[in-house]
Amino acid sequence: MYRFYVSGKTNSVILNFDKSLISLIEWYQQLLSESLGKKGKGFFPIISNLPKDNHSLMQLYLDGNKNCFFTFFDVIDANSPKIKNKILDNFKYLKGHSLQSIKLAQKQATQIVFKSKKIPFRSFEILKKNEETLGELFTFFMLETILLGKMMKINPFDQPAVELIKKETKKILV
Repeated sequence: MYRFYVSGKTNSVILNFDKSLISLIEWYQQLLSESLGKKGKGFFPIISNLPKDNHSLMQLYLDGNKNCFFTFFDVIDANSPKIKNKILDNFKYLKGHSLQSIKLAQKQATQIVFKSKKIPFRSFEILKKNEETLGELFTFFMLETILLGKMMKINPFDQPAVELIKKETKKILV
């Protein structure tokens, strides 16, 4: 991430492929922006929910400004139901596939296109949604943020600009 930062790629687009991860991803967004958004520095973490955003933002991601790098988040769920119902002729290739396998194919296709266009990304695939995995992810992102703060020569443990708003709010209310 530091390499992205020094090369001007400061928009951190978080591609969320699983709705159940939204709380984790919002926490990560807050951690990254509060901890590193200081002294004219930092990343701008943007949450993008997929596959919905394939129809609204993907064009921009693929052919727009090149100041972004991407982080894929997904949960691998083998117990997803298969599509059995009648399907329109144009979509018969979906029949017999689970929603998970279709989503996975779309994520893989997105990563193939990102690679071909040399768009930087990393990917986190959660195999087990449990306390241990969540703890590992929290630890990873906290350590990553602390190390980025050190490399960027900023203190990731305070938020002086937010304190200004708290003080002004208190003045208005008192």
